[in-house]
Amino acid sequence: MKSRNSTRRRRFECAAMIFPVATSSAANNVVTLAILRDWKQPACLVGIEACGSAHYWAREIATLGHEVRLIPPAYVKPFVKRGKTDAADAEAISEAVTRKTMRFVPIKTAEQQAGTMVLKSRALLVKQQTQTINALRSHLAELGIIAAAGRTKVEALVAIVRDVADIRLPAAARFALTAVADQIEAQADQIDKLERAIVAAARTDKDMRRLTTIPGIGAITAATIKALVPDPGGFKSARHFAAWLGLTPRQHSSGGKERMGRISKMGNPELRSLLVLGATSVLRIARKADRAPPWLKSLLARRPYKVAAVALANKTARIAWALLNRGGIYRHPETLATTTPAA
Repeated sequence: MKSRNSTRRRRFECAAMIFPVATSSAANNVVTLAILRDWKQPACLVGIEACGSAHYWAREIATLGHEVRLIPPAYVKPFVKRGKTDAADAEAISEAVTRKTMRFVPIKTAEQQAGTMVLKSRALLVKQQTQTINALRSHLAELGIIAAAGRTKVEALVAIVRDVADIRLPAAARFALTAVADQIEAQADQIDKLERAIVAAARTDKDMRRLTTIPGIGAITAATIKALVPDPGGFKSARHFAAWLGLTPRQHSSGGKERMGRISKMGNPELRSLLVLGATSVLRIARKADRAPPWLKSLLARRPYKVAAVALANKTARIAWALLNRGGIYRHPETLATTTPAA
């Protein structure tokens, strides 16, 4: 008995309101290129490159009875024969979507996309705030006015800009830098509002509450994991999850000889950076704490600080995957040692 997927398949490029489509059937495997203007077609398998607006179109097409699969663009590119056209890309998707070993992107709901927008908006504001602070520091440095490093030390520079009695600033400079100071304060208020919303969501969501019990994971990291990993069960193991985040060594092996390089840095760079920053904070405390885990102290003794941070971030990612799939909360090794009965 043939399923609907084995009889008719459609793949398209969702770069505009009119879509180039590659249509093929399992019977003769003939690929036909066309322009699709109406989705009222018989139910079939639809492959879409996971690009901008792909999740929206996947949801809309699925409501019409079609089975939709999103493919990462990096996995479609090897199937492009020659040149770069919408028709060639659609034909490449037609080849990729039927591969048995192909990895697909889970379709996100509108709520999951909204959570991602909150995180990306915060990241954008933080980046803009850093640029604005650097501009203020550089302008004032030209006049011999400097402040200590750190974002919190900028308040002293803002106070100098607003102090009309300070004769070190010419009138034109004070007029221009007042707008910069206003922008820094406005960005700080907007970032604070978004962070409060993220923390409030982390307190009400059970998955994020469990993730924040892991050392090195706070509300923002937990919210990022929740938003970017809608289906943690799609990974075979915790190691696959860590490899997806780019926290495992890049392999360049041949002839039975294994060669391990630097980490691959695949996956989402924002989530990887958050995990490494969290691991760095844990290591900073472990270097001074007497009750730090022995394995962590041993790692710091054997490896450079940054290498140890990446290794700890890898372990943190694996623990997060285990909690999301198996439930429960993180239990410290000392707690496990006291609760586990002796053999």
